[in-house]
Amino acid sequence: MGLILDSSVLIAAERKGSNARRALTGIAERAAGEDVALSVVTLVELAHGAARADTPDRKAMRILFLQELAHAVPIHPVTVPVALRAGQIDGESAVKGIRIALSDLLIGVTALELGYRVATANLRHFRAIPGLTVITF
Repeated sequence: MGLILDSSVLIAAERKGSNARRALTGIAERAAGEDVALSVVTLVELAHGAARADTPDRKAMRILFLQELAHAVPIHPVTVPVALRAGQIDGESAVKGIRIALSDLLIGVTALELGYRVATANLRHFRAIPGLTVITF
């Protein structure tokens, strides 16, 4: 089994002053031997956060964190099966009046397609994805 990291886990580590290497080491210890990876969508979210940084120093730190992260773990793309499954879940959820943020849906469905769990601090959106195992980090 493996673990797909949501940006909330990485943002929390970065805000505590951790660099990507330290953050991943701590996550790997808690993951107890599971593979740790990212959805490409998580990179989009982190790049968005870097662009919105309120100081040049914070922006530089976030960009460095993102670059280190991108070189340290596997990054899974949004594939055709992920897109089709996400669309199906989104449509079925909408019929029930449930809205799931597209970014979280794509991250969650990437995990489902890989047979992985999602590590997040944002349980609400991920728990709405049928069949997905979510753990709090």
